[in-house]
This record gives sequence, structure tokens and C-alpha cells, in this order.
Amino acid sequence: MTGATKVPAGNLIAFAVAAVIVAVVPWLLPPYIAFELAYAGAYAIAILGLIILTGFNGQISLGHGAFMAVGGYAVALAVTRAGWPPEIAILIAAALCAVLGALVGIAALRLSGAYLALATFALAVSVAPLLKRFKETTGGSQGITFAAGHAPGPLAGLLDSERWLYYETWLILGVLFAVSWFVLQGRLGRALRALRDNEIAAVSFGINPSVYKTLAFAWSAAYAGVAGALIASATAYVSPDSYTLQLSITLLIGAVLGGLGSMWGAILGGLVVEFLPLWAQSINTAASSLIYGISLILVMIAMPGGIAEAIRRVSFTIIRPRIEGQPERS
Repeated sequence: MTGATKVPAGNLIAFAVAAVIVAVVPWLLPPYIAFELAYAGAYAIAILGLIILTGFNGQISLGHGAFMAVGGYAVALAVTRAGWPPEIAILIAAALCAVLGALVGIAALRLSGAYLALATFALAVSVAPLLKRFKETTGGSQGITFAAGHAPGPLAGLLDSERWLYYETWLILGVLFAVSWFVLQGRLGRALRALRDNEIAAVSFGINPSVYKTLAFAWSAAYAGVAGALIASATAYVSPDSYTLQLSITLLIGAVLGGLGSMWGAILGGLVVEFLPLWAQSINTAASSLIYGISLILVMIAMPGGIAEAIRRVSFTIIRPRIEGQPERS
């Protein structure tokens, strides 16, 4: 029997530093920036799921915006039809998207590479027309408006809505990040990586591709559903036009720019896809798309492995000479 997963000291320090930064940041910045950071955290959750699916398991998805749509509408309907608070509805959104993700994963077992990407592309393209089709339930093109999330009980007097949404989102992100990290260090993570690297060899060691690939899709979809639910709760509104193909492409951009090989890349990717377009728009509103596109190209040229990988290499370059320069202990 294997022992418990050991957490390296470097990771513990990184987790602690990240927690302190997350706790302090909203009090150092204006409320509207905290609100934007809440969006970035939600995107990071969806991107984390995509990194698990694509980076760790090798399955390409261009349809995660569809799972975000399911999560968003699940919250909207739970609040407006059942009267549930958004915080409880988020759990329903995660469970529902996990089931749908498993079904998509089962259907995609015979597909890989470009064929899988094309199948999930169709999923992303079809979600908006489907939402418009069932007008009685989804509100059609008009969407659904509902009450936004707010701090409960005694926290209501301490936290405004922007900071509450920030803390709620980043707390959920922190929990999901920690759970993912521990799980991926164990047997499940090794199985996913083995299937990514060499499926035939993995099968020879007793790894069932159907089980683990389906599980990866369900896991990833659940995270996308949580992200969609959080964004819907922050916006207090959902509509089909919010879940176009562009959303799925944005998530993939965030995963690639942040770094598909690192879980920290999810956080970096979430910050990039939220703030890079805003930065481009602040430079020139008329040419914001051009500036955004050029920025993406320059980042990928400078950091082909993603921002997280670039930071790791720079840190290694700085730290390694100091370690090698230390005298040996007797």
C-alpha cells in the first residue's frame, strides 16, 4: 500500500504565499478591480479543468464554453424557479456538468486529436442556438435576469458585493486547486499522464482508457460548470450570446498561455484572458482586437511553453547556481 502524498516544502510555501496575496489584494485595490479579479478567478477554474483534460490527459476540447453555459443556466433557473441561493445552486451546476461531461467523454472515446477537437467544436457552436430554441425555459434571446450573490449573514456588513464575489470565487478556486493537486500526485494523475504519453503502454500496465478518459472529461466539465455558475452569479444575468464559440476559444487561449503543463498556469491564464483584452482596449478602443492578437503572438513567441513554464525556468536559472555554489556538507 502506498503512503500518503508528501507535499514538497516549495509547494507549501507557494500555497501559503498565494493564500496571503489572495486575502490581502481586494483591500488594496478599488472594488471594481476586485470584481474583475472575481471574473479572472472563475475563468481560472474553467481553465484548470481544461488543463487537467488537455495538459494532463491529452484530450483536446474546444467546447468547454458549452459546460459553462450549462452551469450558468443551472444557477439562473435554480434561483428564479426554485428560489435557491446561488451558493447552493453552484453545487447543482457542478454535478449536472459532471454528468454531461461523462456522457460527452463516453461518446468521444473513439475520437482523438483533431477529430475530438472537431466534435467538441460542434458542441460549442450548437449551445447558443439550443438555448434560444427553448424559449419557455431559457428565456430565449432575452436570457434570464436574477438576483446577484451577496455576502450572507454577519459578513453582509463587512463585505460589499464585489469583495464578497471575489472571496467566494477565489476560495472555491483555492479548494479546487488543492484537491486537483493532491489527486494528480496520486494514482489517478499517473494514469492520466500515462494515457497522454503512450496509451498502448498504459493499457499494458492495466490502465483502462475508457474509465480514465471519461473521468477526466467529467472532472473537467464539472470545473467549467462551477466557473459558469460563478460568472452568472456575479453578472446576475445569462443569455445565449454569452456562450458563443469565442468563450471556448478564450478558455483554450488561457490554458495555452498560462501553461498546459502546470496547474499554476490556470491562475495565470485566468488573469491573462480577463485583463489582457481590457489592457488592449485601454490603449486603443478602435484597434483593441489587433493589439490583443499581436500581444498573444508575442507572448507565445517569447514563452512557447506558457507563462508558468517561463517563470519556472527563470526561477531555476536563478536558484540553481546558488545551490551548486554551496559547499558540500560532511
